[in-house]
Amino acid sequence: MRARARLAEPLRAVARRLDKRHARRVALAANLLDPPIDLSDHYTDHLGYAIAGMLARGNLWCFDQALRHLPSDAPIVEIGSFCGLSASVLTYYKRRLGLRHRLVTCDSWGFEQAMAGDVPVSRADYGRFVKDSYVRAMQTFAAWDLPYTVEAYADDFFGAWRAGETRSDVFGRSVTLGGPIGFAYVDGNHDYDHAKRDFEHVAEFLEPGGHVLFDDSYDGSGWGVTRLMPEIRARAGWELVARNPNYLFRKR
Repeated sequence: MRARARLAEPLRAVARRLDKRHARRVALAANLLDPPIDLSDHYTDHLGYAIAGMLARGNLWCFDQALRHLPSDAPIVEIGSFCGLSASVLTYYKRRLGLRHRLVTCDSWGFEQAMAGDVPVSRADYGRFVKDSYVRAMQTFAAWDLPYTVEAYADDFFGAWRAGETRSDVFGRSVTLGGPIGFAYVDGNHDYDHAKRDFEHVAEFLEPGGHVLFDDSYDGSGWGVTRLMPEIRARAGWELVARNPNYLFRKR
């Protein structure tokens, strides 16, 4: 009995390793990177310490993949900028990869509710603070390559993009919108209806071979954007590249 017991534990260990390998194969077959790949480095860690935001570490791998495989010199577009954490990371990755693509971002900095609690801080005050934080972050961490940032809701932004309008950005510069898009990072309103409209806008302009990444789209996140993911997977002309754990798609 003792000999049998001594043999049992090594056999169980082998079984566990086989189970893990099988789980890894299943995950890769489903485009799920499990565990998620984290490309954080010293610089991105310090950006996270300094700039308010909720950037998932797995998004860094998705950024890297999308930027390494840009189909042309078309711009990179970010929908939803908040305090500038993701825009700072994208600017860093552009520099690291030697990219000259224009980064165009948009945010309305309009918040639907005032801050919770019995405090005299209005949603307008909150919005001004977040916008000012964004501007300061960009002037510090992207001063050599400022993105063009349009203060607008996503629908208005894409309407201007479709019309080829020239807008003034938050840094006082003129930017002419329009044309193809090489990569889009969708991080605006995470409700299903808003996310779907953002996707339709992006799909209209994204070049074949270009990528789109949806923040907070991971399974079980609780956001409405998750309902959109199976719809895109079933849609002709779109390929799921990975879930890390957020969904990264490529336009065929």
